[in-house]
Amino acid sequence: MKEPGATFVIAEAGVNHNGSVEQALQLVDKALECGADAVKFQTFSADRLVTRGAETALYQRKSGGIGESQYDLLKKLELTESEFRTLHAYCRERGIEFISSPFDELSADFLDQLGMRVFKVPSGEITNRPLLEKIAGYGKPIILSTGMCWLEEVGAAMRSLEDAGATDITLLHCVTEYPAPYAEINLSAMHTLASAFGTRIGYSDHTAGAEMSIAAVAMGAEVIEKHFTLDTRLDGPDHASSLNPRDFRSMVEAIRHVELARGDGRKRPAPCELQNLKVVRKSIAVGRDIAAGEVLTRADLALKRPGSGLSPALLEAVVGRHAARAIRCDELLDWRDLT
Repeated sequence: MKEPGATFVIAEAGVNHNGSVEQALQLVDKALECGADAVKFQTFSADRLVTRGAETALYQRKSGGIGESQYDLLKKLELTESEFRTLHAYCRERGIEFISSPFDELSADFLDQLGMRVFKVPSGEITNRPLLEKIAGYGKPIILSTGMCWLEEVGAAMRSLEDAGATDITLLHCVTEYPAPYAEINLSAMHTLASAFGTRIGYSDHTAGAEMSIAAVAMGAEVIEKHFTLDTRLDGPDHASSLNPRDFRSMVEAIRHVELARGDGRKRPAPCELQNLKVVRKSIAVGRDIAAGEVLTRADLALKRPGSGLSPALLEAVVGRHAARAIRCDELLDWRDLT
Protein backbone atom coordinates (compact mmCIF):
# COMPACT_ATOMS: atom_id res chain seq x y z
CA MET A 1 0.00 0.00 0.00
CA LYS A 2 1.05 3.62 -0.47
CA GLU A 3 2.12 6.30 1.98
CA PRO A 4 -0.63 8.06 4.00
CA GLY A 5 -2.40 10.66 1.87
CA ALA A 6 -1.64 8.90 -1.40
CA THR A 7 -4.50 7.06 -3.06
CA PHE A 8 -3.84 3.44 -4.04
CA VAL A 9 -5.35 3.22 -7.54
CA ILE A 10 -6.30 -0.22 -8.80
CA ALA A 11 -6.94 -0.79 -12.49
CA GLU A 12 -9.60 -3.50 -12.37
CA ALA A 13 -8.79 -5.48 -15.50
CA GLY A 14 -10.93 -8.31 -14.14
CA VAL A 15 -11.89 -10.56 -17.05
CA ASN A 16 -11.38 -7.88 -19.69
CA HIS A 17 -8.61 -10.03 -21.15
CA ASN A 18 -11.41 -12.19 -22.66
CA GLY A 19 -9.47 -15.32 -21.79
CA SER A 20 -6.28 -14.24 -23.58
CA VAL A 21 -3.07 -13.95 -21.58
CA GLU A 22 -1.62 -11.79 -24.38
CA GLN A 23 -4.47 -9.32 -23.91
CA ALA A 24 -3.95 -9.50 -20.14
CA LEU A 25 -0.31 -8.52 -20.59
CA GLN A 26 -1.39 -5.56 -22.72
CA LEU A 27 -3.71 -4.51 -19.89
CA VAL A 28 -0.73 -4.57 -17.51
CA ASP A 29 1.27 -2.31 -19.81
CA LYS A 30 -1.59 0.13 -20.29
CA ALA A 31 -2.43 0.23 -16.58
CA LEU A 32 1.19 1.13 -15.84
CA GLU A 33 1.18 3.84 -18.52
CA CYS A 34 -1.98 5.29 -16.99
CA GLY A 35 -0.36 5.68 -13.59
CA ALA A 36 -2.21 2.90 -11.75
CA ASP A 37 -0.53 1.46 -8.67
CA ALA A 38 -1.95 -2.01 -9.21
CA VAL A 39 -3.64 -4.06 -11.89
CA LYS A 40 -6.21 -6.58 -10.70
CA PHE A 41 -7.54 -9.74 -12.31
CA GLN A 42 -9.90 -12.52 -11.17
CA THR A 43 -8.78 -16.05 -10.36
CA PHE A 44 -11.47 -18.71 -10.52
CA SER A 45 -12.49 -22.06 -11.88
CA ALA A 46 -15.92 -22.02 -13.48
CA ASP A 47 -16.43 -25.58 -12.23
CA ARG A 48 -15.92 -24.43 -8.62
CA LEU A 49 -17.65 -21.07 -8.95
CA VAL A 50 -21.05 -21.62 -10.54
CA THR A 51 -23.63 -24.31 -11.31
CA ARG A 52 -24.12 -25.30 -14.91
CA GLY A 53 -27.63 -23.88 -15.02
CA ALA A 54 -27.01 -20.46 -13.39
CA GLU A 55 -28.26 -17.58 -15.52
CA THR A 56 -26.12 -14.60 -16.46
CA ALA A 57 -26.79 -11.24 -14.86
CA LEU A 58 -28.88 -8.72 -16.76
CA TYR A 59 -25.87 -6.44 -17.36
CA GLN A 60 -23.97 -9.39 -18.82
CA ARG A 61 -26.77 -10.12 -21.28
CA LYS A 62 -27.01 -6.44 -22.23
CA SER A 63 -23.28 -6.24 -22.92
CA GLY A 64 -23.13 -9.27 -25.14
CA GLY A 65 -22.07 -11.97 -22.71
CA ILE A 66 -20.03 -14.76 -24.30
CA GLY A 67 -22.39 -17.70 -23.73
CA GLU A 68 -25.91 -18.56 -22.67
CA SER A 69 -25.22 -19.35 -18.99
CA GLN A 70 -22.87 -18.02 -16.34
CA TYR A 71 -20.89 -21.23 -16.61
CA ASP A 72 -20.42 -20.87 -20.37
CA LEU A 73 -19.49 -17.22 -19.96
CA LEU A 74 -16.98 -17.79 -17.16
CA LYS A 75 -15.45 -20.90 -18.69
CA LYS A 76 -14.33 -18.83 -21.67
CA LEU A 77 -12.84 -16.18 -19.35
CA GLU A 78 -10.63 -18.45 -17.25
CA LEU A 79 -6.86 -18.13 -17.23
CA THR A 80 -4.64 -21.06 -16.29
CA GLU A 81 -2.30 -21.15 -13.30
CA SER A 82 0.60 -21.00 -15.73
CA GLU A 83 -0.83 -17.86 -17.30
CA PHE A 84 -1.26 -16.26 -13.88
CA ARG A 85 2.37 -17.05 -13.09
CA THR A 86 3.30 -15.24 -16.30
CA LEU A 87 1.15 -12.24 -15.34
CA HIS A 88 2.53 -12.10 -11.80
CA ALA A 89 6.13 -12.24 -13.00
CA TYR A 90 5.47 -9.61 -15.66
CA CYS A 91 3.90 -7.22 -13.14
CA ARG A 92 6.92 -7.62 -10.85
CA GLU A 93 9.22 -6.96 -13.80
CA ARG A 94 7.31 -3.83 -14.84
CA GLY A 95 6.95 -2.48 -11.30
CA ILE A 96 3.18 -2.56 -10.85
CA GLU A 97 1.39 -4.43 -8.07
CA PHE A 98 -0.27 -7.67 -9.17
CA ILE A 99 -3.62 -8.44 -7.54
CA SER A 100 -6.19 -11.05 -8.42
CA SER A 101 -9.43 -11.74 -6.56
CA PRO A 102 -9.85 -15.41 -5.63
CA PHE A 103 -13.35 -16.87 -5.73
CA ASP A 104 -12.59 -20.10 -3.88
CA GLU A 105 -10.12 -21.45 -1.35
CA LEU A 106 -7.97 -23.34 -3.85
CA SER A 107 -7.56 -20.19 -5.92
CA ALA A 108 -6.66 -18.24 -2.77
CA ASP A 109 -3.99 -20.79 -1.84
CA PHE A 110 -2.56 -20.61 -5.35
CA LEU A 111 -2.32 -16.81 -5.23
CA ASP A 112 -0.71 -16.88 -1.79
CA GLN A 113 1.88 -19.41 -2.95
CA LEU A 114 2.43 -17.31 -6.05
CA GLY A 115 3.58 -14.48 -3.79
CA MET A 116 0.70 -12.05 -4.21
CA ARG A 117 1.15 -9.38 -1.54
CA VAL A 118 -2.36 -7.89 -1.24
CA PHE A 119 -5.63 -9.83 -1.27
CA LYS A 120 -8.81 -8.29 -2.69
CA VAL A 121 -12.11 -9.90 -1.68
CA PRO A 122 -14.94 -9.18 -4.14
CA SER A 123 -18.37 -8.12 -2.91
CA GLY A 124 -19.98 -11.42 -3.85
CA GLU A 125 -17.75 -13.33 -1.42
CA ILE A 126 -18.39 -11.21 1.67
CA THR A 127 -20.64 -13.89 3.21
CA ASN A 128 -18.22 -16.71 2.26
CA ARG A 129 -16.80 -17.23 5.72
CA PRO A 130 -14.49 -20.15 4.84
CA LEU A 131 -12.86 -18.05 2.10
CA LEU A 132 -12.55 -15.03 4.39
CA GLU A 133 -10.88 -17.13 7.09
CA LYS A 134 -8.54 -18.72 4.56
CA ILE A 135 -7.42 -15.33 3.24
CA ALA A 136 -7.05 -13.86 6.73
CA GLY A 137 -4.73 -16.72 7.64
CA TYR A 138 -2.11 -15.56 5.15
CA GLY A 139 -1.37 -12.49 7.27
CA LYS A 140 -1.39 -10.14 4.28
CA PRO A 141 -3.23 -6.82 3.71
CA ILE A 142 -6.86 -7.32 2.70
CA ILE A 143 -9.10 -5.05 0.64
CA LEU A 144 -12.77 -5.97 1.09
CA SER A 145 -15.51 -4.71 -1.24
CA THR A 146 -18.92 -4.21 0.37
CA GLY A 147 -21.33 -4.08 -2.58
CA MET A 148 -24.87 -5.36 -1.97
CA CYS A 149 -24.22 -5.32 1.81
CA TRP A 150 -26.05 -4.20 4.88
CA LEU A 151 -23.80 -2.78 7.60
CA GLU A 152 -24.43 -5.85 9.76
CA GLU A 153 -23.05 -8.10 7.00
CA VAL A 154 -19.91 -6.00 6.80
CA GLY A 155 -19.56 -6.34 10.56
CA ALA A 156 -19.88 -10.13 10.36
CA ALA A 157 -17.22 -10.26 7.63
CA MET A 158 -14.91 -8.06 9.68
CA ARG A 159 -15.32 -10.36 12.69
CA SER A 160 -14.55 -13.40 10.55
CA LEU A 161 -11.41 -11.78 9.17
CA GLU A 162 -10.16 -10.42 12.49
CA ASP A 163 -10.91 -13.63 14.41
CA ALA A 164 -8.82 -15.49 11.81
CA GLY A 165 -5.88 -13.13 12.29
CA ALA A 166 -6.34 -10.28 9.80
CA THR A 167 -4.98 -6.97 11.07
CA ASP A 168 -4.68 -4.82 7.92
CA ILE A 169 -8.11 -4.38 6.32
CA THR A 170 -9.40 -1.69 3.96
CA LEU A 171 -13.13 -1.48 3.28
CA LEU A 172 -14.37 -0.36 -0.13
CA HIS A 173 -17.83 1.07 -0.53
CA CYS A 174 -19.33 -0.34 -3.72
CA VAL A 175 -22.61 -0.46 -5.65
CA THR A 176 -22.74 -3.72 -7.59
CA GLU A 177 -24.46 -2.77 -10.82
CA TYR A 178 -22.96 -2.14 -14.27
CA PRO A 179 -23.12 0.75 -14.80
CA ALA A 180 -24.22 1.84 -11.34
CA PRO A 181 -26.71 4.78 -11.36
CA TYR A 182 -25.34 8.01 -9.89
CA ALA A 183 -28.42 8.59 -7.72
CA GLU A 184 -27.79 5.31 -5.88
CA ILE A 185 -24.04 5.61 -5.26
CA ASN A 186 -24.30 6.97 -1.69
CA LEU A 187 -20.64 7.95 -1.33
CA SER A 188 -21.31 9.09 2.23
CA ALA A 189 -21.51 5.41 3.18
CA MET A 190 -17.69 5.43 3.12
CA HIS A 191 -17.75 7.58 6.23
CA THR A 192 -20.24 5.20 7.85
CA LEU A 193 -17.83 2.32 7.25
CA ALA A 194 -14.90 4.29 8.66
CA SER A 195 -16.87 5.30 11.73
CA ALA A 196 -18.26 1.81 12.37
CA PHE A 197 -15.07 -0.18 11.90
CA GLY A 198 -12.13 2.25 12.22
CA THR A 199 -10.55 1.03 9.00
CA ARG A 200 -9.11 2.71 5.94
CA ILE A 201 -11.83 3.32 3.40
CA GLY A 202 -12.05 3.41 -0.36
CA TYR A 203 -14.43 3.05 -3.26
CA SER A 204 -14.91 0.44 -5.95
CA ASP A 205 -16.44 2.38 -8.82
CA HIS A 206 -18.90 0.79 -11.23
CA THR A 207 -20.31 4.01 -12.68
CA ALA A 208 -19.94 4.88 -16.35
CA GLY A 209 -17.48 7.75 -15.86
CA ALA A 210 -14.65 8.81 -13.57
CA GLU A 211 -16.40 11.54 -11.57
CA MET A 212 -17.42 9.33 -8.64
CA SER A 213 -13.88 8.02 -8.15
CA ILE A 214 -12.53 11.56 -8.11
CA ALA A 215 -15.26 12.67 -5.69
CA ALA A 216 -14.54 9.69 -3.44
CA VAL A 217 -10.91 10.74 -3.14
CA ALA A 218 -12.01 14.25 -2.20
CA MET A 219 -14.14 12.63 0.52
CA GLY A 220 -11.23 10.67 1.94
CA ALA A 221 -11.00 7.43 -0.05
CA GLU A 222 -7.54 5.89 0.26
CA VAL A 223 -8.12 3.14 -2.32
CA ILE A 224 -9.87 3.47 -5.68
CA GLU A 225 -10.73 0.49 -7.84
CA LYS A 226 -12.03 1.19 -11.34
CA HIS A 227 -12.79 -1.17 -14.21
CA PHE A 228 -10.27 -0.86 -17.01
CA THR A 229 -10.22 -2.10 -20.60
CA LEU A 230 -8.21 -1.70 -23.77
CA ASP A 231 -11.39 -0.80 -25.69
CA THR A 232 -14.94 -0.37 -24.38
CA ARG A 233 -16.30 -1.73 -27.67
CA LEU A 234 -14.83 -5.21 -27.19
CA ASP A 235 -17.15 -8.17 -26.66
CA GLY A 236 -17.41 -9.31 -23.06
CA PRO A 237 -19.38 -8.64 -19.88
CA ASP A 238 -17.40 -5.74 -18.37
CA HIS A 239 -15.90 -3.75 -21.24
CA ALA A 240 -18.82 -1.35 -21.70
CA SER A 241 -18.73 -0.28 -18.04
CA SER A 242 -14.95 0.17 -17.96
CA LEU A 243 -12.66 3.10 -18.76
CA ASN A 244 -10.36 3.00 -21.76
CA PRO A 245 -6.68 3.92 -21.24
CA ARG A 246 -7.13 7.59 -22.17
CA ASP A 247 -9.98 8.10 -19.73
CA PHE A 248 -8.30 6.06 -17.01
CA ARG A 249 -5.16 8.16 -17.31
CA SER A 250 -7.25 11.34 -16.99
CA MET A 251 -8.92 9.92 -13.89
CA VAL A 252 -5.57 9.13 -12.25
CA GLU A 253 -4.27 12.62 -13.02
CA ALA A 254 -7.40 14.16 -11.47
CA ILE A 255 -7.04 11.94 -8.40
CA ARG A 256 -3.45 13.07 -7.91
CA HIS A 257 -4.58 16.71 -8.15
CA VAL A 258 -7.31 16.12 -5.56
CA GLU A 259 -4.80 14.44 -3.23
CA LEU A 260 -2.68 17.57 -3.33
CA ALA A 261 -5.73 19.78 -2.81
CA ARG A 262 -7.10 17.97 0.27
CA GLY A 263 -4.41 19.45 2.54
CA ASP A 264 -4.24 19.14 6.31
CA GLY A 265 -7.49 20.92 7.17
CA ARG A 266 -5.92 23.89 9.01
CA LYS A 267 -7.48 27.17 7.90
CA ARG A 268 -4.70 29.64 7.20
CA PRO A 269 -3.38 31.58 4.20
CA ALA A 270 -1.73 29.31 1.67
CA PRO A 271 1.90 30.24 0.93
CA CYS A 272 0.93 31.28 -2.59
CA GLU A 273 -1.63 33.75 -1.17
CA LEU A 274 0.77 35.71 1.02
CA GLN A 275 2.16 37.74 -1.86
CA ASN A 276 -1.40 38.83 -2.74
CA LEU A 277 -2.56 39.68 0.75
CA LYS A 278 -1.33 43.28 0.78
CA VAL A 279 -2.42 43.85 -2.80
CA VAL A 280 -6.01 42.64 -2.40
CA ARG A 281 -6.87 43.73 1.14
CA LYS A 282 -7.62 47.31 2.11
CA SER A 283 -6.16 49.85 4.54
CA ILE A 284 -7.45 52.97 6.26
CA ALA A 285 -6.81 56.08 4.14
CA VAL A 286 -7.95 59.69 4.45
CA GLY A 287 -10.57 60.98 2.04
CA ARG A 288 -9.50 64.65 2.15
CA ASP A 289 -6.51 66.75 3.16
CA ILE A 290 -6.18 66.73 6.95
CA ALA A 291 -4.40 69.49 8.86
CA ALA A 292 -2.09 68.70 11.76
CA GLY A 293 -4.06 68.53 15.01
CA GLU A 294 -7.45 67.85 13.41
CA VAL A 295 -9.69 65.24 14.96
CA LEU A 296 -10.41 62.41 12.54
CA THR A 297 -14.07 61.58 12.02
CA ARG A 298 -15.53 58.55 10.23
CA ALA A 299 -16.44 60.81 7.32
CA ASP A 300 -12.73 61.71 6.91
CA LEU A 301 -11.69 58.12 6.41
CA ALA A 302 -11.81 55.80 3.39
CA LEU A 303 -11.06 52.10 3.03
CA LYS A 304 -8.85 51.45 0.01
CA ARG A 305 -6.23 49.12 -1.38
CA PRO A 306 -3.40 48.26 -0.84
CA GLY A 307 -3.40 46.46 2.48
CA SER A 308 0.00 47.73 3.64
CA GLY A 309 -1.40 50.29 6.10
CA LEU A 310 -3.71 50.05 9.10
CA SER A 311 -6.34 47.33 8.74
CA PRO A 312 -10.03 48.30 8.40
CA ALA A 313 -10.51 46.18 11.51
CA LEU A 314 -8.89 49.09 13.44
CA LEU A 315 -11.32 51.69 12.11
CA GLU A 316 -13.04 52.37 15.44
CA ALA A 317 -9.66 52.81 17.13
CA VAL A 318 -8.69 55.51 14.60
CA VAL A 319 -11.89 57.60 14.74
CA GLY A 320 -11.49 60.41 17.30
CA ARG A 321 -7.69 60.47 17.13
CA HIS A 322 -5.77 63.70 16.29
CA ALA A 323 -3.59 64.00 13.21
CA ALA A 324 0.07 64.20 14.30
CA ARG A 325 0.96 65.86 10.99
CA ALA A 326 -0.65 67.20 7.86
CA ILE A 327 -1.96 64.23 5.86
CA ARG A 328 -2.73 64.52 2.17
CA CYS A 329 -5.89 63.06 0.64
CA ASP A 330 -5.58 59.34 -0.30
CA GLU A 331 -2.62 58.67 2.00
CA LEU A 332 -2.69 55.45 4.02
CA LEU A 333 -2.61 56.00 7.76
CA ASP A 334 0.10 54.79 10.11
CA TRP A 335 0.02 54.84 13.89
CA ARG A 336 2.79 57.47 13.79
CA ASP A 337 0.31 59.78 12.05
CA LEU A 338 -2.04 59.74 15.05
CA THR A 339 -2.02 61.00 18.61
